[in-house]
Amino acid sequence: MSTCTRKVSPLPPLHQPRPNTGAAGAELLQRVSEMDAEALKKYSALHPKPAGLTLHYGTAGFRARAEQLDHVMFRMGLLAVLRSKAVVSTIGIMVTASHNPEEDNGVKLVDPLGEMLHPSWEEYATQLANAEEGELQKIMTEICQKAAVNQHEDASLFIGRDTRPSSEKLAQSVIDGIFVLGGQYHDYGLITTPQLHYMVRCQNTQGQYGRATLEGYYEKLSKAFTELIKQSPSSGESQRYLKIDCANGIGALKLSEMKPYFPKEVLIHLYNDGTKEKLNHLCGADFVKVHQKPPRGLDMKPNERCCSFDGDADRIVYYYKDAAGHFHLLDGDKIATLISIFLKELLVKVGQTLRMAVVQTAYANGSSTRYLEETLKVPVHCVKTGVKHLHHKAQEFDVGVYFEANGHGTILFSKAAETNIRELAKEEKDDEKREAAKVLENMIDLINQTVGDAISDMLVIEAILALKGLTVQQWDALYTDLPNRLLKIEVADRRVIDTTDAERRAVTPPGLQDKIDALVKKYKLSRAFVRPSGTEDVVRIYAEADTQENADALAHEVSLAVYHLACGKGAPPQPI
Repeated sequence: MSTCTRKVSPLPPLHQPRPNTGAAGAELLQRVSEMDAEALKKYSALHPKPAGLTLHYGTAGFRARAEQLDHVMFRMGLLAVLRSKAVVSTIGIMVTASHNPEEDNGVKLVDPLGEMLHPSWEEYATQLANAEEGELQKIMTEICQKAAVNQHEDASLFIGRDTRPSSEKLAQSVIDGIFVLGGQYHDYGLITTPQLHYMVRCQNTQGQYGRATLEGYYEKLSKAFTELIKQSPSSGESQRYLKIDCANGIGALKLSEMKPYFPKEVLIHLYNDGTKEKLNHLCGADFVKVHQKPPRGLDMKPNERCCSFDGDADRIVYYYKDAAGHFHLLDGDKIATLISIFLKELLVKVGQTLRMAVVQTAYANGSSTRYLEETLKVPVHCVKTGVKHLHHKAQEFDVGVYFEANGHGTILFSKAAETNIRELAKEEKDDEKREAAKVLENMIDLINQTVGDAISDMLVIEAILALKGLTVQQWDALYTDLPNRLLKIEVADRRVIDTTDAERRAVTPPGLQDKIDALVKKYKLSRAFVRPSGTEDVVRIYAEADTQENADALAHEVSLAVYHLACGKGAPPQPI
């Protein structure tokens, strides 16, 4: 099958590799046509499902060892065609396993406005991926009936993949699935996950959000960034020097492509660019956040500003070493706080009563929540873990800032707020208000509102630091994180733990929450919660307190309670 052209165009051409062999004239909502069924049988046999394998479509789509995913990719090609027909829009298919090891891979579908796949279709994805060969046609027909899929509609798909050795072949399996149902596709090839989300939104808004090309993405972001830093106190005087750990992933390729678009004041140095080491190995945002230390392959001098992307460039964390050699991490909580300070100041200047809020999960450090609520006076809402929960809640506000502690997040502006800000930037007579509105307008253009985007978030942070004249140390000093500890305990069945209050309190097993409450009372500034993993029989434990020693002790005591009350496996957990 030929590869799609990737020439510049306002909206990319769609490619149909071979003539569609079926669907016309059949009872379209009742069954897949006989000719489709024949093609389905033939191609499905080329992508057989391994015996006994069961996978689940979660927030991150499907994730597994690459060699287990060929059948899933083929079937997600099928499902994406059905989803496209159901919503009469272009749907994205991203082949990636993000921050997972290089040997893994995964796939997720992107809905019309660049958002996560609708929850009802997550269920269809799971059903289709786990179906036996002989059931595929029946399950697809059921999906068509339940979701009112009109097979008369054309299907349009955008495909992207990360740099894993397995990704190109797996993307071809997706294309085989698209072909069987006669869909048209545009293959972007190597692209970051957030860039694909962005392309899907551009296409489905007929270019209103931007051009659905990489050049369009680079131009929109760099133009907004250049306009912003023109306003900075040190504009043109000093270079913005930043070291970036690219996790040996796609971020390095795309930042290299984007470099010519940056203004000359910006000097970025790329490390872990994928030319020597393995993807995500001892580097990347997830490694830095979990291990609280710098990545391998990046030489840090005291007080240098550094950041890390993850493997598919949808997460970012910042960090530096002080003069004494101590490592300081500025994670998603610190990023959300910096952005909130900046946006709130601008909203006050423009004099608009726009509702702003920050959305966090239970993993957010208690100090960040206190600072936002008590010092900044910005409302904070806590939701269940998972990007889709944060994104959904953030949509309720005129300006919704959301970041998970791991560095995945973005800022959402309501349509009304965006229209209001753009009008003020153009027509406001008061100079100060108009200038503040222009800054907000450029921030709107710089932010990728579809999903967390390490490139976009990095430029937002760099612009804010430049405009406010802040060093990374001054940013870090806004508040001090409470010492914390994250543990996990293997259990016989994770479903014995049920939670409420955005996963902050355990409902079952009986007595567990009472025990946690009693333990928390023993330590100052402390809190703790437990939640079951979404993918394995593991219970995750988070604890924070006034000192690291107390946070560690609390985490250990809570882990013992989980072990005894939730049927822990193996030997009891040992003190940290």
